[in-house]
Amino acid sequence: MLIVGLGNPGPEYEKTRHNIGFMVIDELIRRKNAQKLSSSSFEGLCYKFQNHFLLKPLTFMNLSGNSIVAVKKFYKIEKIVVIHDDLDLPFATLRFKHGGGHGGHNGLRSADERVSKNYTRVRMGIGKPEYKGEVSSYVLGNFNEQEQKHLGMWISKTADAVEFLLENSMEDTSSKYTIKKFQLK
Repeated sequence: MLIVGLGNPGPEYEKTRHNIGFMVIDELIRRKNAQKLSSSSFEGLCYKFQNHFLLKPLTFMNLSGNSIVAVKKFYKIEKIVVIHDDLDLPFATLRFKHGGGHGGHNGLRSADERVSKNYTRVRMGIGKPEYKGEVSSYVLGNFNEQEQKHLGMWISKTADAVEFLLENSMEDTSSKYTIKKFQLK
C-alpha cells in the first residue's frame, strides 16, 4: 500500500492547515520507524516499512500526482491511500471515502489526473473561512491556538486509523474511526 500525505514543501508551510497530510505521515514514520528511500525521480520523500510505503510529495500541492504516480509505477503499487485537508468538513472531523470528486482541492485534482480517482481518501476536516475569497490564505495559514491544543490528538487518531486500514477494509476503518463532530473546548 502507498500512503500519501498531501502538503507543500518548505518550512513556511510546515504547520499550515494544508499540510495536515504531511503531519500524519510524519507520525507514521515515527511510529513505524520507516526507512527513507533515496530516489530523486520520486519528486518526494518516500519511506518504507514492511511492504508499505509512505510519501510526502515535494512538488507543491498542484503537482502532487507526479510524485504519486512515480512511486506507484516504480514499486508497482495498486492500493493507494491519500490523506488530505478538507474544507467541507468541520475542524478535527475524520472521514473516509473511496473515489469521488476533488472538490476544488488541487492536490486531489492532480492525483485524479495522474493516477485516477480509484484510491482511498482520508479526509481531515479543517473547517472553512468566513468568506470564500479567504480560502487560499486560510488553508495556507497555521492552525489557531485553540485548534493547536487538539492537533496532536487528532493526528494520532488519524495515524491509528491508517494503521488499522493496513489490515482492514475501508468500511471497517470508517466504522471504527470516523469522527463526525468535534467540539472545540
